[in-house]
Amino acid sequence: MFHLPTWSCILLASVSVAPAIAVGHRILIADSSQGRIAIIGEAGETEWEMKIGPLHDLHMLPNGNVLLQTNWTRVVEVDPQSEQIVWSYDAVQQAENAGKRVEVHAFQRLDNGHTMIAESGSSRIVEVDAAGKVVHTMPLRVRRSHHHRDTRLVRQLASGNYLVCHEGDGLVREYRRDGQIVWEYEVPLFGRAPAKGHGPEAFGNQCFSALRQQNGNTLIATGNGHSVLEVTPGKEIVWQLNQNDLPGIQLAWVTTLQQLPNGNLVIGNCHAGPDNPQVIEITRDKKVVWKFHDFKRFGNATTNTQVLTTDGVQVAARMGQDR
Repeated sequence: MFHLPTWSCILLASVSVAPAIAVGHRILIADSSQGRIAIIGEAGETEWEMKIGPLHDLHMLPNGNVLLQTNWTRVVEVDPQSEQIVWSYDAVQQAENAGKRVEVHAFQRLDNGHTMIAESGSSRIVEVDAAGKVVHTMPLRVRRSHHHRDTRLVRQLASGNYLVCHEGDGLVREYRRDGQIVWEYEVPLFGRAPAKGHGPEAFGNQCFSALRQQNGNTLIATGNGHSVLEVTPGKEIVWQLNQNDLPGIQLAWVTTLQQLPNGNLVIGNCHAGPDNPQVIEITRDKKVVWKFHDFKRFGNATTNTQVLTTDGVQVAARMGQDR
């Protein structure tokens, strides 16, 4: 399952820099097509890797362990040093899910030590304690439940509410912990007809991730909408990154979003093909300051990334939610 660190590998990640600025990121990154999750050092070396199946979420925890999924139903916490699984949860083993097709596309370690799991197919969020016991359940409202499309990423806000990307419905919703919806935003198609596929030729509003900012606005990665939107609480778009806004780069399925302490955004660019980078850091005026482009170790299904350090300085373990 595990592989020892490889310190002598050839640098395969390309780095694009702004004038007089050299950026180095240590990242946690996963690609389902290669069946690999790994920690990549700032010089491009593989520090740790593990074999996985399909994956749509990942986290480096404050204790140095990695929270990840090994397949569509099983979430585990792994200690990279000992190579041991120290905690796990499997959605198909839950009595409430008997006879259902269930998949997990989001999870998060909460401040109280519990773990949030978003289950598609059973259309619910559960909070699980350290012993693996479900201690809280919250229903999700979907137009038509689907084991693969109820959600993509889900994050708890500082208020305790949950910000949920409903891929199948093309909606971002904020729920209270009792399941009441307090805000929602329908990702627009901008007058275009949906187009099937996963690459740059596709189009839709199948949102993947959302970040609530301290000013109350919400950043949304629109998935096959090839864009990132910043939306006010009143649902006005005040900033937008479109498919061809970055010189020499085409966006395809825009997945993970992370805002760095300097305000820059790190975005996942999945299914964009070998001519495009899989991860990109941009300024708010849409200048590319760093990119990860590695089709040797990772491929066209590099869905999830978390920046861990920048130029040797640790980035907050939580992928920020209005904190």
